[in-house]
Parts: sequence; structure tokens; C-alpha cells
Amino acid sequence: HVQLVESGGGSVQAGGSLRLSCVAYYGWLHKRHCMGWFRQAPGKEREGVASIYLDGGRTRYADSAKGRFTVSMDNDNDTLYLQMDSLKPEDTAMYYCAAAEGYACASLLRSPSRVNYWGQGTQVTVS
Repeated sequence: HVQLVESGGGSVQAGGSLRLSCVAYYGWLHKRHCMGWFRQAPGKEREGVASIYLDGGRTRYADSAKGRFTVSMDNDNDTLYLQMDSLKPEDTAMYYCAAAEGYACASLLRSPSRVNYWGQGTQVTVS
């Protein structure tokens, strides 16, 4: 069983930055897998933010994240990161780490149902 553990959330003022981390335990990750970040604000559906295909590092971003967020992966330590800059109040949400099969990567951000494993979430609040 895979366990994804996020950290790095918190409260920040608009324009500030946060870096989220997600460690994958039990070594499930393989280079043909895909990892990503989703978020869910109160009363809203869960939405994809960014994804990365572990074999080659191709990244994809939601329009809301482009130019402000950067997703990256430390393959040696099975750790996924999300660097968030120029944060806005509308970025306030619970952020979830996700892992999926590699073939799902192209559509993962639009299809949360393709996620195989979820983390427990880390709260980001921007005021």
C-alpha cells in the first residue's frame, strides 16, 4: 500500500510564496508513473493544479497555476514539490498530493478519478 504524506501548507499574505512537499512511502513510484497536485476549496469541486510525468519530467499546469506555480520531483527521495509564488486569496484551499499510472498523465488534471493514491491534504490559506 502506498502512502503519500504532504507538508508545507500554512497561512501567507497575498503575493507571498509557499512550497509544498509530498513524500511517497513504500516505494511504489516508478518512472512510468505520474504525480500531481490537486486542491479543493470549501463548497467547490476538487481541481487539478499541476502534474509531472516521472519519466522525463514533462509537466502540465492548470491555467490558474501557469506562471506562478512550479511542480518538480526528486526521484532519488520519492518527493514531489509544488512551489507556489505570487499567491492570491483564491488559491486558498486544501492541497492534495496524488499518484497515478503514467498513461493517465495527459488528462490527470481534468480527471481526478484516474488518481490511484491520495495524500491526506495540507491547508493553504492566503489572505
